[in-house]
Amino acid sequence: MSLGLALAVIGAAIAACAGVGSGIGVGIAGEAAAGVVAEDPNKFGQTLVLQALPGTQGIYGLLIAFLILQKIGMLGGSPADITWMQGLYLLACGIPIGVVGIFSAIAQGKAAAAGIMLIAKRPGELAKGMVYAAMVETYAVLALLVSFLMYNAIAL
Repeated sequence: MSLGLALAVIGAAIAACAGVGSGIGVGIAGEAAAGVVAEDPNKFGQTLVLQALPGTQGIYGLLIAFLILQKIGMLGGSPADITWMQGLYLLACGIPIGVVGIFSAIAQGKAAAAGIMLIAKRPGELAKGMVYAAMVETYAVLALLVSFLMYNAIAL
C-alpha cells in the first residue's frame, strides 16, 4: 500500500470516528429516556425521537468515510495510485466531521437528555426539546459541509 493510500484510509477512519460521539450521545439520551419511560411507559415514542437525534453525526462521518474509500477505489474496485499529497488531502477532509462529530454528538446527547426531562414534566413540549437538541446539530452539519467541499475539491 502506498503512503498516499494509507493517508487516505486514515482520513476515512477519522471521519468514521464521529460514530463514537454518536454512540455516547445516544447512550446519554437513552439513560434519561429509560428513567422517564419507567415512570410513564406512554412516553416511549416521544423519548425515542429525542434519543435518536445524536445518532446523525455517526451517519455523517460514515458518509464521508464511504466517499473517501470509494474515491480511492477501496470499495469494489482496485486501489488508486495516489500521491502522498492527494492522500494527505483526503486525510484532511475526514478531520472536520470526525472531530466535530465526536464532540457535537455528545453535546447533543446532553441536550436531548434535557429535552427528555422536559417532556417528563410537560409532554406537550416535545417540539421545544427537539429544537434545543437540533441547535447542536447545526455544527455537525457545518462540519459535514466542510468535509464534503474539501472532498469535492480533490482531483485524482
